[in-house]
Amino acid sequence: MTDTHHDAELNFAERMGYGDYLALDRVLDAQHPLSDAHDELLFIIQHQTSELWMKLAVHELESARDAILAGALPQAFKLLARVSRILEQLNGAWDVLRTMTPSDYTTFRDALGQSSGFQSWQYRAIEYLCGNRTAATLGPHRHRPVTLARLEAILAAPSIYDAALTRLHAAGLLVDPARDWRAPHAPAEAITAAWATVYRDPQAHWPLYELAEKLVDLEDYFRRWRFNHVTTVERVIGLKRGTGGTAGVSYLRRMLEVELFPELWAVRTQL
Repeated sequence: MTDTHHDAELNFAERMGYGDYLALDRVLDAQHPLSDAHDELLFIIQHQTSELWMKLAVHELESARDAILAGALPQAFKLLARVSRILEQLNGAWDVLRTMTPSDYTTFRDALGQSSGFQSWQYRAIEYLCGNRTAATLGPHRHRPVTLARLEAILAAPSIYDAALTRLHAAGLLVDPARDWRAPHAPAEAITAAWATVYRDPQAHWPLYELAEKLVDLEDYFRRWRFNHVTTVERVIGLKRGTGGTAGVSYLRRMLEVELFPELWAVRTQL
């Protein structure tokens, strides 16, 4: 039998290998179930991997925002497309978690204490970066100064939608959109009208047209993520309150109504 691995390096006693580069010992030793329940490992891994994807999403969104502010739209398009693919991965994670039944979950739910996905600072960072800014949601992070400072820094800078509006201004389609970055975005007819100008003549405004569609793609995937979240929670715990004290499904349903880029949806009615 031919040895198909004759060219592969097999001795890593003195050099960096795959596991070393990825710090797999630390990653694979980061799962510590607090019960003997079979499905707790699934629950932990699903949330840990989701946090890793969210870490990448935050990285890409910040880079995309900076590229838009700098007028480097082609680079921003690539980054935004990647974020949409990341959200697709996050959506797929719910499919795995939904294999856990209510009976499975009750075997370890008490071990979670007050921990809840509502407390995910990276999810909050994604919302802030996309423009859904509510300073009250900083509350769960005030006991962690480093995390709080990170979120405060995101709030102090333009969101990705704010950056897009600066491009409308640069094109002469919108008055200076300068505002208090920490405040929630207030939908405005003037912004809808500016996007309508772009959509009515895509050839004349192609970079802005493509930017708009990339943002709609992003929100489309984000909405699917939220919908899959509420569906999974209702399937597993019904209408019970969440472990972190939220109203559970009823709270998540309200989140389905939040629009990140409202004028990009409103403009479709006007065309």
